Amino acid sequence: MEQIDVRILDREYRLAVSGDAKPQLLEAVQMVDEKMRSIRDAGRISGVDRIAVMAALQLAHELLGAQHPPEGTPKAELLRRIRKMSDDLDAEMKRQESLF
Repeated sequence: MEQIDVRILDREYRLAVSGDAKPQLLEAVQMVDEKMRSIRDAGRISGVDRIAVMAALQLAHELLGAQHPPEGTPKAELLRRIRKMSDDLDAEMKRQESLF
């Protein structure tokens, strides 16, 4: 495990990370920093703890929206088709197992 220092909303944090996860963690740090700065710069919320909670809520909402897009959107249709293909492949593999 490697320790790295990062900066989020002008505060330093030391994080432990494995080498292969480091690029993704640094990208996450950048996303959180940008989200917190945009909330702070909007000027409606003060206090780092409140800004952090609002940033966490917004990022979680975006993540859930990406995982469960509204029906009828191109992304939702694509995910539905991928799930169906995966289910079809699983069913076929089970059928093939009985041949051996």
